Amino acid sequence: MKVPELVSRYKAGQRDFRNLNLIAANLRNLNFAGANFSGSNFTGANLTGTNLSCANLTGANLTKAKFSETNLTRSNLSNSDLSGVDLSRANLRQAYLTGANMPQPI
Repeated sequence: MKVPELVSRYKAGQRDFRNLNLIAANLRNLNFAGANFSGSNFTGANLTGTNLSCANLTGANLTKAKFSETNLTRSNLSNSDLSGVDLSRANLRQAYLTGANMPQPI
């Protein structure tokens, strides 16, 4: 699915976006609060400033994605791959991270 279609479907009320391939997608500053992206592939995607509060990212591949200033409040990132992810200034308050592969400190 291309980004414009994803945005259009979200605005129309769809929230179930499981198993999408969003490799290197530019999702900067978009709103996907409460969306279900479980099992999706966001490798290298730009999610800077995106609102993913209460989103389900269970088992998502987030390798090398940019999450700088992203709102991940109360999101579910369990069993997701966050290796190489930029989480600078990301809001992770009450995020569920059990089993997530976390980025290594520098």
